[in-house]
Amino acid sequence: METASCSAAAANGAVGSQRDRSLVPERLQRREQERQLEMERRKQKRQNQEVEEEKSDFFAAAFARERAAVEELLEGGESMERLEEAAARLQGLQKLVNDSVLFLAAYDLRQGQEALTRLQTTLAERRQELQPKKRFAFKTRRKDAASAAKVDSAPGAPAAEGILASPPPLKEEGGIGSSWVFGFSNVESQVLEKRAEELHQRDVLLTELSKCTVRLYGNPNTLRLAKARSCTVLCGPVSTSVFLEDCSDCVLAVACQQLRVHTTRDTRIFLQVTSRAIVEDCSGIQFAPYTWSYPGIDKDFEGSGLDRSKNNWNDVDDFNWLARDMASPNWSILPEEERMVQWD
Repeated sequence: METASCSAAAANGAVGSQRDRSLVPERLQRREQERQLEMERRKQKRQNQEVEEEKSDFFAAAFARERAAVEELLEGGESMERLEEAAARLQGLQKLVNDSVLFLAAYDLRQGQEALTRLQTTLAERRQELQPKKRFAFKTRRKDAASAAKVDSAPGAPAAEGILASPPPLKEEGGIGSSWVFGFSNVESQVLEKRAEELHQRDVLLTELSKCTVRLYGNPNTLRLAKARSCTVLCGPVSTSVFLEDCSDCVLAVACQQLRVHTTRDTRIFLQVTSRAIVEDCSGIQFAPYTWSYPGIDKDFEGSGLDRSKNNWNDVDDFNWLARDMASPNWSILPEEERMVQWD
C-alpha cells in the first residue's frame, strides 16, 4: 500500500515537472514577443522623431528663405507692384506656418507668428507711404465746409433732425496702430459698419470701443481688436490673421487663417480657423463654431482663400498652460445651448 502511494506521488511529480517544463517555452515566447514589440515601438518612436526633425529643418529653411524674400521686397518697396508681390509671398509664408503647426515646437511656432506679425505691419506701413499725400488745400476746403455748416445752423435756420453723425474713423497718422490706417476708435454705444467694397484686403484696427456692435462685411486682410469692452464684433472672412488684445466681456465672430488672443478675459469667440488658435495671458475665453452669415459671404470666402472645410475652432494652444494631460483652465468650449445667438 505504501509502495503504491509512493509510486503515485512520484508519477504526479513527474507530470507536474513535465507541465512546468512545457510552460517555460510559452513564457519565453511571450517575453520574446513583448521584447520585439518594445523594440518596434522604440524604432517607430525614433522614426517619428527623425521625421519631425526633418520637417522642422525643412520648415526653418523654407521660412527663412521666404522671409528674406519678403523683407527684400519690402525694403525696396517703391512701387505697389512690389508690395503686392510681397503680400502674395507673405500669404504663402502664413500658409507654411499653418501647415506646420502640428509638428512645430511651441517656441518655434511663436517665433514664426511674431515674425509674420512684424512683416504684416511693415507691409501696411509701406502701403501707407505709397498712398497719395493729402493736399493742403483739402484741409482748407474742409474748413470752409465747416464754416458753411455754421452759417446754415445760424438762428432762424431749421435744424436737421434724425441724422446721426458718422462714428469717427481711425486716424491715418499717429496714435495706436497708425500702420493699420482703417477702422474705428474711441466710440461708445454705437452700431458701426463697413461694407465689402471698403474692407477688401485692407488691414483693420478697432480700438477703445465700449458697448458697440461692429459689423464688418467683406474680406479684410487682417483684423486687430484692442481695448474693447462689452462689444460684439462680427467680421467676414479674414485672409490672414486676427489679433485680440486687452479686451473683456466681448463677443467675436470671425473666420481667418490664424487667431491670437492676448490679455483678454470673459469673451466668447465664434470661430473658423485653419490653424490652431492661440491664447496667452487670458481667462474665461469660450469657443464655438463660426455661424455669422450675410448676403455675399460665399464670394468673400472665395476671395479670402480660406478652406471652409477646415475648421480647428476647438483646437487651441494656451501658451500659459504647458500640461498636455490636463485641460487649460483659461479657455473652454461654449455649451451648445448657449450658441444660439441673434446676430442682427
